[in-house]
Amino acid sequence: MSFLNTIFYKPYQTQLRVTSANGFHLRPVASFANIAKRFPCRIWASFKNKKADAKNINALLSLSLDTQDCFTLTAQGRKAEEALEALTEQFSFLMQNDPEPYKIQKEKNLYEGSGVEGEIIADGIAVARLHNHSTQEILTENRLGFQDALKESLQELDMLHSLHQTASSGSIYLAQKELLKTLAQTNNTLKDFEDAIADASHSLKGTPIEAKISDYRDLLWRIKKHLGAEEKLILPATPFILVADDLLPGHIEQLTQSQAQGIVLKKTSLRSHTAILLRAAGIPSLIIVRPDDAKYDFISDMVILDAHAGILVYTPSQNDLQKAMERLQKNKSEKKQAQDQRFKKAVTAQGKPIHLFANVSDVKSAKEAKEEGAEGIGLLRSEFLFTQTKPSFEAQVHAYKEIFALFEDITVRTLDIGGDKALPYMQLPYESNPFLGVRGIRLLETHPEILEEQLHAIFIAAQRKPIKIMFPMVARTEEFIQAKAFAYRVAKKYGLDISSIRFGIMIEVPSVLFLLQQFNKVVDFYSVGTNDLNQYLFAIERTHPTLKLDAHSSVLFDALEKIVKEVAKPLSLCGELASNKEAIPKLVALGIETLSVSAKMISTIKEEIRHV
Repeated sequence: MSFLNTIFYKPYQTQLRVTSANGFHLRPVASFANIAKRFPCRIWASFKNKKADAKNINALLSLSLDTQDCFTLTAQGRKAEEALEALTEQFSFLMQNDPEPYKIQKEKNLYEGSGVEGEIIADGIAVARLHNHSTQEILTENRLGFQDALKESLQELDMLHSLHQTASSGSIYLAQKELLKTLAQTNNTLKDFEDAIADASHSLKGTPIEAKISDYRDLLWRIKKHLGAEEKLILPATPFILVADDLLPGHIEQLTQSQAQGIVLKKTSLRSHTAILLRAAGIPSLIIVRPDDAKYDFISDMVILDAHAGILVYTPSQNDLQKAMERLQKNKSEKKQAQDQRFKKAVTAQGKPIHLFANVSDVKSAKEAKEEGAEGIGLLRSEFLFTQTKPSFEAQVHAYKEIFALFEDITVRTLDIGGDKALPYMQLPYESNPFLGVRGIRLLETHPEILEEQLHAIFIAAQRKPIKIMFPMVARTEEFIQAKAFAYRVAKKYGLDISSIRFGIMIEVPSVLFLLQQFNKVVDFYSVGTNDLNQYLFAIERTHPTLKLDAHSSVLFDALEKIVKEVAKPLSLCGELASNKEAIPKLVALGIETLSVSAKMISTIKEEIRHV
């Protein structure tokens, strides 16, 4: 809609206040702008004499909106009032679902040598020499033009998002992809793109979201990499602790494959995407904002980075070094012991076997689960195939076949999309409370064709293997009966034998707790999703910034006890509680015998079970 057309429409305005402790940063901005793009009217945000197109991620970021900042949102044109209502609801949702990074509690510091304290990004301990950050540009033969390099970068970010969907890092790549698409709309050459990055970085300099400059630089890094000019870190071949002002998110993968024992960053924050990726990688890391205290930068002797106590000891005594090495060896020993026994059964001290399965989201994580000692897949999140582009039937069959070939015992959750997790090619009605709307099995009412194709692909890939299919968000037995009947109609339509397929439900809607006797007559198995069950029990969204859920609530454990006592079919537990070491003794005592956790937690939880 042109500007001239909008003058015939009344403008609608509202005031929005940033309540997230993280400010209005890239990830929520990307989501907000995507909602704005659905409406034909003009929409803009105003703050401190600056105005930004609400459909433009780059423009919105330039407002540098921090916690408690209040800005004006205006919509003018066709469907303006509807747009303002939708964006107000979306903004509220984004603020509620953007929790402040968890601050790790520091252990007591008992070192004799001098040190400098900092914030803990990821805990752990490292003893090594410091290495100062430096990079080099590596030129490779390039036959791509700028537009092709742009397409390659977008595909790379899409792939990274698919690989990390279930981790905190997954949303980073999706937000970066949306930002790159926005920048690409007005920049058609590398020179234009570099200028746009420089302008955007300049506008964020000195603002509360200055750490997001690294995302802009990261996008430029990806483009140039595909143009044959990759910037790589210069790293030693021996163990080291890297000291840098900041790092690009794209550099973290290189660090995970190096001799890096720890990281010290000076100019970043716990909110930064670099910090989030370091936590995901498990590299002991600190933020030490002491630019004038550079005396530890060029020390050639051994130093201690203790990310349990939150300190870099740059003049450690022999006693300090010995103590640090003992802690390091203890950490390694515990990790090695767990790793060495990862393929062994998890049996409690009283001789009770507990089965450990894996939550996976794609072929890569399924292979990782196999290597980490999983007995099977307790939760295959099938959403990994359904990203920005609808997957073909052939792509679905191929992916399922690869995963099914790895294990004998596999549970596939049907597409858990809807409400807050809408896809571009799925037209779902706007909902003011998406967690209580069209989600999971309720898609059978709105998008039966997508579930039909998914079930067809699963049936073809299974090839008479005893796959378990689990329906999410089931609240009544009638819903399960209808879904199973639908699955059988799909099999009949394509002439497929699915006699080996078993069907079950996720227990996550509280109504199921009162219908277990009825469900026992129709389901083949159950899996408890404690994350959603807990939030629905207390009517508190689990990532709300101020209202907190107690993962160890007696009410939740009472609900689990009721479930264990009343179910008459196989039961597993696949929520975050399953990988909570403190909860393991309680879960075992309740009688839960099958847990499904992330691949990286399998060896750790197995070891924990052996001490129960």
